[in-house]
Amino acid sequence: MKGTAITVYDSVVRSLSVVTPEGVRPASVGVRDGRIEAVGDHGANMPAREVTDLGDVALLPGAVDVGTGVHVPGRGLDEAYRSAGTSALRGGVTCLVASPAPARPALTHADALGAHRRAAALSPVPVLFLGGVTGGTGPLDLADLQVAGAVAFHCSLSDGGAPDMAALGDAQLRKVMAELAALDSVLLVHAEDARELGTPPVSAEHRPPRAERRGMERVIAAARSVGTRTHVGPFTAAECAALLAAAGSVGVALSAHTCPHYLCLPSETLAAESPAHACRPPLRSDANRRALWNALLSEGSAITTIGSGHLPAHGLYTLEWSLSALWTAARRRGRGLTDLARWTALAPAGLMGLGGRGRIAAGYDADLVAFDSDARVTVPAADRSPYAGRELTGRVERVWVAGRVADGGAGDDALPGG
Repeated sequence: MKGTAITVYDSVVRSLSVVTPEGVRPASVGVRDGRIEAVGDHGANMPAREVTDLGDVALLPGAVDVGTGVHVPGRGLDEAYRSAGTSALRGGVTCLVASPAPARPALTHADALGAHRRAAALSPVPVLFLGGVTGGTGPLDLADLQVAGAVAFHCSLSDGGAPDMAALGDAQLRKVMAELAALDSVLLVHAEDARELGTPPVSAEHRPPRAERRGMERVIAAARSVGTRTHVGPFTAAECAALLAAAGSVGVALSAHTCPHYLCLPSETLAAESPAHACRPPLRSDANRRALWNALLSEGSAITTIGSGHLPAHGLYTLEWSLSALWTAARRRGRGLTDLARWTALAPAGLMGLGGRGRIAAGYDADLVAFDSDARVTVPAADRSPYAGRELTGRVERVWVAGRVADGGAGDDALPGG
């Protein structure tokens, strides 16, 4: 009688708090060939070449950061992607979905996307791309970008982050939506209406909440006529929450994206020199911040994804601290690690159609994050992020990308605790 073959995994990671789609539980995660092959009981017999026991430290799915700005003025493309990937690892992000602008060259045609893909090979985390939509973008451009690897598309109703992404008018918006519906793709929209912005549109008073409201009204009207899946962001003006929630009742598949700094940093507390003044849309009042949380936590909320809003071209370096900042604020509101994983990993991966990412389950990529949810971390006062000098709760201890421990490189780039 032949014996039963014993599975030997490349590695097994155990934790008393593994965040699975079914909830948080003690478990062991078996990894082979870069993918999760099994999720068993914490004490399961799972022979492996390497076993890591995290104890009380939680195990999360790696975050998927949508719309990450990578371009750094004065730096080469290769260096920009390496830097963004290193910051991503520090912040528990295991996949970047890069914004099409600001970028050099802007990601508005297939040749540019090819140049970015070659440069992104130096990133320590996988990088995917949003195709940029401009007034001159035609059906062939969209199809070519999709074939070249664009996982979704992005446009703006205002400044778009760079001159390469000028504002779309209503006729152009409807036309693009119709073309993307035919491609079965998703359109991300920066929904501030250019006609509602002041001059120059860099201060809070020149980027009022009504710009978001007017932009969302335009997006809903266009999407209602053509049926395109649409995701607006960054969503910041809580007064628009009712408008967002009502879109589904008129047959519009509209959802939204926000960022931890909009949920954590009220405008009243910002120092004059804070890089957070560069946020577009701007940080808003504490009353708006609290209302934005209410909208996020409401049953069936259409605010489904939360990402770093990392935008070094505007002086916003947020990748490293966004997960901790979000957890700090969410925990105070009684939310758990399941919420954190849904906002930062599960929902973004679903939005982008990344079937192999965003959850700890058999068959998914072994992109994992050891996260000490009780650790107190003080952001250095000299840090370039909007969180400089603040005490946060939650620290990324270790990251696995496709089953391999990633340390972000040597020296100053190494992960804390790695």
